Amino acid sequence: MTSPHASRSPLPGHPAAAATAERALDEALACAARLVRPPAPVAEPTPDAAPADARGDLPGPNEATAVPEPESDPEPDDANPGLDLGLGADPEPEPTPDANPGLGLGPDPAPEPDPESDPEPEPARERAPEAAPEAAPPQLSAEQALDEALALVARNPDGGGHRAAGWARAREAAARAGAGRRVRIHRVPLAEALGEVLSEPLAALTDLPSFDTSAMDGWAVSGPGPWAMRPGEGVLAGSERPDPLADGEAVRIATGARVPADTTAVIRSEHARADEDKGRLYAERKVVSGQDIRPRGQECRSGDLLLPAGARVTPAVLGLAAAAGYDVLTTRPRPRVEILVLGDELLTEGLPHDGLIRDALSPMLGPWLGRLGAEVVATRRLGDDPEGAEELYRTLTGSTADLLITTGGTASGPVDHVHPVLSRAGAELLVDGVAVRPGHPMLLARLDEDRHLVGLPGNPLAAVSGLLTLAEPLLRGLAGLGPRPRWTAAVRGDVPGHPHDTRLVPVVLSGDHAVPLRYNGPAMLRGVAVADALAVVPQGGARTGQELEILELPWAVAAGECFT
Repeated sequence: MTSPHASRSPLPGHPAAAATAERALDEALACAARLVRPPAPVAEPTPDAAPADARGDLPGPNEATAVPEPESDPEPDDANPGLDLGLGADPEPEPTPDANPGLGLGPDPAPEPDPESDPEPEPARERAPEAAPEAAPPQLSAEQALDEALALVARNPDGGGHRAAGWARAREAAARAGAGRRVRIHRVPLAEALGEVLSEPLAALTDLPSFDTSAMDGWAVSGPGPWAMRPGEGVLAGSERPDPLADGEAVRIATGARVPADTTAVIRSEHARADEDKGRLYAERKVVSGQDIRPRGQECRSGDLLLPAGARVTPAVLGLAAAAGYDVLTTRPRPRVEILVLGDELLTEGLPHDGLIRDALSPMLGPWLGRLGAEVVATRRLGDDPEGAEELYRTLTGSTADLLITTGGTASGPVDHVHPVLSRAGAELLVDGVAVRPGHPMLLARLDEDRHLVGLPGNPLAAVSGLLTLAEPLLRGLAGLGPRPRWTAAVRGDVPGHPHDTRLVPVVLSGDHAVPLRYNGPAMLRGVAVADALAVVPQGGARTGQELEILELPWAVAAGECFT
């Protein structure tokens, strides 16, 4: 039998793709049927017949066990949901008590029906010997062949086949797309540079400090004590250059004031005793030469590199730049984002009723994208009717935003018009579906040389998955930032996995562990609302103590860049 791998040669959109996919699907179904059907009665083998295992008839390693299905993701899937393959149903997990009902900590709840999930094959049964076996190549199980074929018959806007990208590859594609855009820079006053990224190194324009200064309120002294006190109010910050000290002389000095020439040390007020009648100053602790004096250039010398190009401008960076003598900075502007929330079923206020639900994405996406470093220029709602599709097309072709974010309409439903509008606008699909749950129908498209679109699923947690998978790496690339540093944490408790796809599960970080939250369905925000991060669960799930990659939420931790 021909492997479905061999039938994937036509490029997406090629006229032969449909026929190729049909052939691959037929072969995969035939292979699946052979592996799951009961053994047929056969005649007794002759004494010289070869053993079954010698002919390669035993099931392969991937055909022997079934993996439990995870928390349901009721998002539409591009894989043919109407096709009954007869491969068996997924087992439903036993309900377990919630470890912490208030936060939703503990095991996942029993899954809901999942239109996005792939059908799960039953354990393959050992077959009786056959005279002419037609098994798939050893490396290709029925499950794999079926997955290949279903991916080919899924459709993209130009009518060809596509295969959902792996989660890690999708993130890499988004980062490349952002980093590949031509660089734009501008010079802005310090007050307007917050959140932008330096496009050139920040070098010190002066020594810091630029003169010897007192680190404390107290007395500047010269030589050994006791010292004669100089009359007057002393040396204040911002005053003219003070007169030098004579040996054995002391003068009052304020924090930040210029230290007089020939000063040996500064004695803190609380460590000195002044005898006003005799005009003498006594130290109550040992005096060390240079104590409590900040020498010129202690922090940096003029020309020293303070920050490299690519550093994000934080409030502390603004302070450093000002201290180093800057009035303006040369930066890459924050990416400009326009949000388009699609759907006729969304309410902007009040309680859900009559099949209508509250719009949870508009209040969430703008602030979230702002935390990722974007400037949100508009949030608009579009209907699912032809007028909404036409308005989407006008926005795709006319918006000046660097990134358009859409919500919903990315699957293959009767009013899901994102794909057709992208095709009409001549967009290039870079990612069309990602092997991740929730959020499988997300997409990334290049509208032109300078603009991109990220299509998020309409379910709230699925949209969060799309933000972390595609929008965040794209925005970091557009802003000139490198990938976020990767780190892992041991998961506390077993986490169910999807048989084929990555899962993103909200977690609370407790010590060195990531504790999964129960409310992790694609339409649920209860878990992520109290989460610190999302854990990346590989296909098949994770056991307690297993190290999982952690995706921090943008308000839970700093961006991770470190220079010094």
